[in-house]
Amino acid sequence: MKALIIEDENVAAQALQSLVQEIKPEIEVVAILQTIEESVEWFEENAMPDLVFMDIHLADGSSFAIFDKVEITCPIIFTTAYDEYALKAFEVNSIDYLLKPINKADLERALNKLEHLTSREQKKTSLEGLLEQMGGLQKKYKTCFLIPERDKLIPLATSNIAYVFIDTKTVKAIAMDGHTYYLSQTLDEIMSQLDPEQFFRANRQFIVARNAIKDLSIWFGNKLAINLTVPVPEKIIVSKARVGEFKTWFAE
Repeated sequence: MKALIIEDENVAAQALQSLVQEIKPEIEVVAILQTIEESVEWFEENAMPDLVFMDIHLADGSSFAIFDKVEITCPIIFTTAYDEYALKAFEVNSIDYLLKPINKADLERALNKLEHLTSREQKKTSLEGLLEQMGGLQKKYKTCFLIPERDKLIPLATSNIAYVFIDTKTVKAIAMDGHTYYLSQTLDEIMSQLDPEQFFRANRQFIVARNAIKDLSIWFGNKLAINLTVPVPEKIIVSKARVGEFKTWFAE
């Protein structure tokens, strides 16, 4: 298991690393990061770790700002000297919230919780895979969204969606003809309703449709820029860590 520590106090970071490896020697700490900027860059350039230990107060601001810039899909254990952020921590994929100074018993409990959750998810995934193979579980994806517009409900076929993106907390679906529709769901909720063979979550802001992709451009730092057949408000960048996954999906 690979873990990442985001902590701006060297002594605290080293103490946490030692305690983690004392409790779970199989956990490898791949990096210790100190700032929001450094953390965002790391997530853009590296594969997602299995676990993140994240202090809330960093030298350049609150670590919650990291989530506004990159998508973090692995479990997170927050570490902080303050308890007022507990509720906010669980708005993201946090599995525990440890108050400093961190003691061995609390950390061991958090790691055991992660192990239990991981084991349960693996069993669930294995069962779902078996049922799919047996034809017992056929997930159905949306073929149409109903968009409220004044006193009407406008049907938007998923086959007519070029991309979906979030713009200052507003989620918009752009049709193949460039028309904008406003959706009430989050991007995570929308992506779970779309056929993953036809749609790809390019980054935290954009979901793109296979049929709307015109071509790809090599971008800085071994990233990819997705060029669509319709105008977009900004470059759609696939991070280096997800380029391989995107190429596999697109070439299917």
